[in-house]
Amino acid sequence: MSRAPSHFFNRELSWLEFNQRVMGEALDKTNPILERLKFFCIANSNLDEFFEVRIAGIKQQVEGGVTKRSLDGRTPLEIYKTATLRIHQMVEDLFTCWQDNLQPELEKKGFHFHKIASISNQNKQWLDKYFIKKVQPVLTPLAVDPSKTFPLILNKSLNVIAKVQSKNTNESAARLCIVQVPRIIPRLVQLPHGNSNHEYVFLADVISHYIGKLFPGNQIVDSWRFRVTRNSELYVDEEDANNILKAVENELRNRRKGDAVRLEVDLDTPEDLVSELLEKLELAQEDLYRINGPVNPVHLSGLFEGDHSPELRNDHFIPKPSPTFLSSKTIFETIKAQDVLLHHPYESFEHVVTLLEEAAEDPKVLAIKQTLYRTGKDPRIVNALIRAAQNGKQVAVVMELKARFDEASNIRWARELEEAGIHVSYGILGYKVHCKLCMIVREEDDGLNRYLHLATGNYNPATAKLYTDFGLMTCQPDFGEDVARVFNLLTGFCEFEKTDKLIVAPFDFQTRILELIHRETEHAKRNNPARIIAKMNALVDKPVIEALYAASQAGVKIDLIVRGICCLRPGVPEFSSNITVRSIVDRFLEHSRIYSFANGGNSEVFIGSGDWMHRNFHKRIEVAFPIEDASLKKRVLDEVLPTHLNDNVKAHLLQPDGSYIQLSPVKDEGFIQSQSQFIGSRQGNKDPQPPENQNIA
Repeated sequence: MSRAPSHFFNRELSWLEFNQRVMGEALDKTNPILERLKFFCIANSNLDEFFEVRIAGIKQQVEGGVTKRSLDGRTPLEIYKTATLRIHQMVEDLFTCWQDNLQPELEKKGFHFHKIASISNQNKQWLDKYFIKKVQPVLTPLAVDPSKTFPLILNKSLNVIAKVQSKNTNESAARLCIVQVPRIIPRLVQLPHGNSNHEYVFLADVISHYIGKLFPGNQIVDSWRFRVTRNSELYVDEEDANNILKAVENELRNRRKGDAVRLEVDLDTPEDLVSELLEKLELAQEDLYRINGPVNPVHLSGLFEGDHSPELRNDHFIPKPSPTFLSSKTIFETIKAQDVLLHHPYESFEHVVTLLEEAAEDPKVLAIKQTLYRTGKDPRIVNALIRAAQNGKQVAVVMELKARFDEASNIRWARELEEAGIHVSYGILGYKVHCKLCMIVREEDDGLNRYLHLATGNYNPATAKLYTDFGLMTCQPDFGEDVARVFNLLTGFCEFEKTDKLIVAPFDFQTRILELIHRETEHAKRNNPARIIAKMNALVDKPVIEALYAASQAGVKIDLIVRGICCLRPGVPEFSSNITVRSIVDRFLEHSRIYSFANGGNSEVFIGSGDWMHRNFHKRIEVAFPIEDASLKKRVLDEVLPTHLNDNVKAHLLQPDGSYIQLSPVKDEGFIQSQSQFIGSRQGNKDPQPPENQNIA
């Protein structure tokens, strides 16, 4: 049965509630101040991407006259208006947080942000030289000539706009000039003289102060900062692109020039100037955001980079080796003897790097096949693949060029891999390759064996320290056969062969999830054990949500852990009274996907790369796979999921009206912070035990 629009939450508004929870971490005074600043920067960065992709897409629909209603019954214009109102409030709250909370607290801890007029003469003399030697040579003033095209303002670039008046003529009208704040120079200029090592002025303020030096013979009436956000979606027609790598590379150049979707200006920017900017950028008044603080505060992230001020941060955490690999066996002997489940970042991602590095050198290894989605700057995995090719092994890489905002990095790695003689494929026309797979073929006494790594997260050692993810290492032949079929699909022209163990999108991911939910529904109707626990980043797909509603009505207890967007409305007596939804926002980004089904007492657990969204089901190559080893399944069911469900510190419970309530311990209940529990268990403390009412096996 098809549900009423009122049974669903709006996708965009749900995402904005997620960003509100991120901002909540910036306001949480129990967090160290530099951690609070980090969340403030993340919330602002999240908004940038939201404008570049989601708002840009909605505006295109509005301009194109699209009136198709969303899951919750809104037209694109209604979504745009509602989201814009919510964002304006969020931006106001963010900079109130900066002005009233973060900046004063940072000042107390010795981080000072100076106006140039107030700095000492000693620092002023230093700044004079700094501007002349380091800044002025890279600046390019752009005149705004009414008779010419308005200068192109690059996406997310910070700019200073000045009113300039000639000293030598009778002209009374001021002219406008724009100076882009260079990205190559740190946005926080550290002053050498002061009471602490953290005395700063903003680079944009430096340029504003000295901007007269760029216009000899003129006087500066005043200057202000502004920033433009543009549509950053890539529009690559793969069917017409003979060379997909070149096509993506060309489209990347256009990203910086897409249609404007947002204008940010200093709070005190004059109305006439704002109106002119809006007109030139073809934006409306609702696209304007006046900023009561630093325009583009993401660059405050420089304050928490480096290893200074440990007392102002969370306790330093170093991922621990998995106990499974502490024996004297080689990594291949260990995996052949037993499946290994790695829980990152609590257990080290170095095991994955080691697997590839040893495979590159091992004479028994004949071939390596690997998917790469977000690789990051760490070269070790790419270097291991190159080294393997140099050692005569067959190496094939499926590189996803359209991983949003990592396209340039992936193009660079793809070229290096191809130059090393590695076969680089770009997947299947029309689909993003989002699955995380590695297969190593090794010749051994008992024949050829396939060693596998299947994961929920990317092959990126940097983000593996910041994101929570799972990776399974196995040598099971039936898994190996399935993974080989997936790679053949990705690199060849074969049709999809049904897999025995793996669930593969776009072929059977949605179908299998629906079947598993329907099975729980039937178990509940027969009074058999029936329960669903699912952890993911987003829940949007309408058929899956409707199946969950039906399961709830049949009596299935459903606990969802959804970090971000959730379009399901929980806790409504008529259709979702048995469903809870919680979101955990903490020091690590919750990124793992786990799907657990009680199955009448014979529980099944799957982990995978895909969320329950239309794009993951139908527009991407995703892989989910079962955890079959009894001890590993027990670990997920008895340790991992209950710890998440019992979090009463960083968990937020979704309410039927769409709001979230942050949980806190009830009377006689201790503080349970799931990520801290996992850190403790990996550091040798007693593993957290589920309370009786949360046993889910």
